[in-house]
Amino acid sequence: MTDYETREEVLLTRQMVRIESSNPGAYEGAMADFVCAWLRDNTPAEVLREPVHPGRDNVVARLRGASQDHDLTYICHMDTMPVGEGWDYPPLEGEIIDGKLYGRGSCDMKAGLAAAMIAFRNLARRGQPLAYDFQLIATVNEEDAMTGAEQAVRDGYVNANSYVLDAEPTDSRIQVAHKGKTWFVLRTQGKTGHASMPEKGCDAIASMAEIITRIRQKLAQLPPHPEMGPCTATFGTIQGGWNAYIVPDACTATLDIRLTPPVTNEQSVALVREAVAEGLAAVPGASCDLTVTASRPAIEKDADSLLLARLRAAVAEVTGEELLVDFFPGYTDTAVIAAMTGCRNCMSFGPGSLEQAHRPNEFVPCEEITRSAVVMTRLAEDMLLGDRQA
Repeated sequence: MTDYETREEVLLTRQMVRIESSNPGAYEGAMADFVCAWLRDNTPAEVLREPVHPGRDNVVARLRGASQDHDLTYICHMDTMPVGEGWDYPPLEGEIIDGKLYGRGSCDMKAGLAAAMIAFRNLARRGQPLAYDFQLIATVNEEDAMTGAEQAVRDGYVNANSYVLDAEPTDSRIQVAHKGKTWFVLRTQGKTGHASMPEKGCDAIASMAEIITRIRQKLAQLPPHPEMGPCTATFGTIQGGWNAYIVPDACTATLDIRLTPPVTNEQSVALVREAVAEGLAAVPGASCDLTVTASRPAIEKDADSLLLARLRAAVAEVTGEELLVDFFPGYTDTAVIAAMTGCRNCMSFGPGSLEQAHRPNEFVPCEEITRSAVVMTRLAEDMLLGDRQA
């Protein structure tokens, strides 16, 4: 039986799982302290803390290269979802059972961060001149508004010429595209009345139901993307009404639309506004206030990406396998960077399955942590050293 606890990348994952960094909750302060200390103790890199929010800093480690035309950047977030309930294993212990490391953040994405840290350390130990800068960025607030990645762009650490890889859990795939998203809050307003005489009032819940139905119908009419599939709508919360015998005068719903090309965020807003107008027309007297709370564009695959070619080669060299290339169903720090800079070399590859993220009994296979660390080391060597450089 493999003794996973002796593997450095697995031990590092376990150490970080034991540091709570929930968002909301404990946040990333203790994790940033740990990552900074580890990088300073184990590499000669320049290690900086870049403020994003009070007490919440990105950590940036950088090995300087000969040219500033490009950089290779590994980016991983330090925050996790709250621990939650329903666990059969201690959520902050990092227990290893049958080759799986359990704990909040083990999969999303402290295992990926550990693999990136080990790869960064491995290249630093080589002591060879680099073609260009090699960076490791550990971000804050990815599980919320992704302001850590935004700040990394504003601070100038990544740009359109960067090669950027995150180590999110990718189900043993290379993921090179992302669905976009537009988030809304919808608030319908009506007029109270007795349920025995509903015509004297105006049903805000009924108007919301009309709006919801039309949004779903309109999205269903859009053509699906050949790889990423259709646009989708999720109404995550809905609140309204007083009791069964009063016509409700207010209703609030939240809406998460996931976008696939060619639909843009602007088009999704126009679609929802049109559905709102039609829904209100079906319930005379109702009104609706619409607020867009988040907007991120879809990122399409670039089949000619140099980073993609080198990553595929590194995976094949390490594993002997040709991994599937597809899209990441959620949104990641690399997608933020691609959207803000126009960078065409942003993608995801890391240990674990997204299906395990955000759930009780979250786990990551230990073997995948090791595989990711070796692949990320090989990729950095291929991109940065000698005649293998990009």
